Amino acid sequence: MKRGRAVTAAVAVAVLAATAGSLALTRLGPDEETGGAKNTGLPPATAPVERGDLRDSAQADGTLGYDKERKVNAGAAGTVTWTPRTGSTVERNERLYEIDGRPVRLMYGSGPMYRTLKAGDKGRDVEQLERNLADLGYTGFTPDDEYTELTAAAVERWQKSHGAKQTGNVGPADIAFAPGKVRIKSIGAGLGEQAQPGAPVLETTGSERIVTFRLDVAESRLAKTGTKVTVDLPDGTTAAGKVSSVGRTAKQGDDPQDDSPKVTLTVSFDEPDEVDGFDQSPVTVNLTGETREDVLTVPVNALLALPGGGFGLQVVRGSTVREVKVELGMFAEGRVEVSGGGLREGVKVGVPKI
Repeated sequence: MKRGRAVTAAVAVAVLAATAGSLALTRLGPDEETGGAKNTGLPPATAPVERGDLRDSAQADGTLGYDKERKVNAGAAGTVTWTPRTGSTVERNERLYEIDGRPVRLMYGSGPMYRTLKAGDKGRDVEQLERNLADLGYTGFTPDDEYTELTAAAVERWQKSHGAKQTGNVGPADIAFAPGKVRIKSIGAGLGEQAQPGAPVLETTGSERIVTFRLDVAESRLAKTGTKVTVDLPDGTTAAGKVSSVGRTAKQGDDPQDDSPKVTLTVSFDEPDEVDGFDQSPVTVNLTGETREDVLTVPVNALLALPGGGFGLQVVRGSTVREVKVELGMFAEGRVEVSGGGLREGVKVGVPKI
């Protein structure tokens, strides 16, 4: 986490302990905790009680990249004779790669292409293929999970349009499925290299820009799915987005000096087409969690730890000091929500000398 980090309860307790010593205050006795007693020793400085909105916010280092990273494995053995350019985008029915001069084309679907389909076959992969054919204009059948002679006829028309042998059958040597259009991240097997079924040929991503970042488990409350964020981009601009996913497994961070468990989160942008920048570029994610509206707040270092438990403040009026007990609410932005003790906006409270 970076500057602007929310103050946690544990940190606040440590601050209070240090504050109590720095102010050299007289501890409140049992009769003084109600706020009736006076103390003639003035604090070194004062700050006003403020009324307004308190936002629990934080910043985190993130990485700008692309969504849906995945590997594309070869569907047949042979020599790699063509691959797309790194960074290019491949859409439905376009070439992903070629083995022995035979193109493997992209079709959309969440399941893999794992067998050669022919008339009489049934399954989810059949329905995926048929829906692609229909979207491409090769119709004459009802898209369902059954590969019929009508499906085979549509496949033959598709094969003819690409100058391929018209068999009516289609398999992993002909197409590969992906959830949508893909961006080529890297090449796993270059031109002239031998490909083997199941071995990676390409590494792809989705085409949508996203940010990934890690957050301490203790602060994950700031970033639930749907939480709105802003992202400071490498070109100096800021883009709006929201948390699209929150990891379920906490892992230790990479920093040896920070062994707190962290979860990985993903941010999607409200206007992804307007986000520019290199892959794996560093960015800053600005998070705003809970907001308490129209509350009284004081600087965290104004708090006193009371001997009987709880916390208090020094209320300063002119040359007199009155110590009052208060209830605490949310900590954020170096301030704390307070109530009780007859406090109101503008009242001066003691703080360490700045």
